[in-house]
Amino acid sequence: MTEKKELTALVFGSSGLTGKFLVELLLKDPGYSHIKLFVRKEMKVYHGKIRQVVFNPDEIDIIIPEITGDQVFCCLGTTIKKAGSQHAFYKTDHDLVLSIAKAASFNSIPVFSVISSIGADPKSRNFYLKTKGLMEVDLKMLNLINLNIFRPSLLLGMRSETRLFEEVSKFLFKHFSFVFIGRFRKYRPVHAEIVAKAMISTAKEKQGVCIIESDKIEEIGASFNKVSF
Repeated sequence: MTEKKELTALVFGSSGLTGKFLVELLLKDPGYSHIKLFVRKEMKVYHGKIRQVVFNPDEIDIIIPEITGDQVFCCLGTTIKKAGSQHAFYKTDHDLVLSIAKAASFNSIPVFSVISSIGADPKSRNFYLKTKGLMEVDLKMLNLINLNIFRPSLLLGMRSETRLFEEVSKFLFKHFSFVFIGRFRKYRPVHAEIVAKAMISTAKEKQGVCIIESDKIEEIGASFNKVSF
């Protein structure tokens, strides 16, 4: 009987909403023996599986030798308001993601999973959605063995900061949830923990290039506990 390989997961954006859930799930999964957290500032996280790699996003080349393992989970993401400008936003949500993916490709990491957004489109007039769309296009041009692009709708969960648009959207969904059925189902808000579960499940499948819309994310995440651990 062939022994199951213990995996090494690499996580970018571990302090974010989805990233936090992802790390918690990876720690509980016996299939992962090592978890590398790539952080801008060392976090107060202590566990035998975890090793933190502090890096400067402007000097990504320095940590290329550290970007080795079995699966990359890229949960990076900001807002134009938080970044301070469209340029700074693009630098994180496009340029940094691409730099990480190039390093993963160079080191032949089998799986690269990234969070995009519902409605991502390189031709969109919305700068946020256009940036996400361009990121997807450029990722597909890299020599990534397995690329999983997740397009969640509005993410639910407790954030460290309040986002007015998200709070208003949550209120509207609560009172008009009956609208999000049929072909509109993919626009239903989805909990960040469900996204994290879907990312782990999909990473184990290795199916080439996959784009997973919000409704499919919910479906995969819902079956997570039935097949994992």
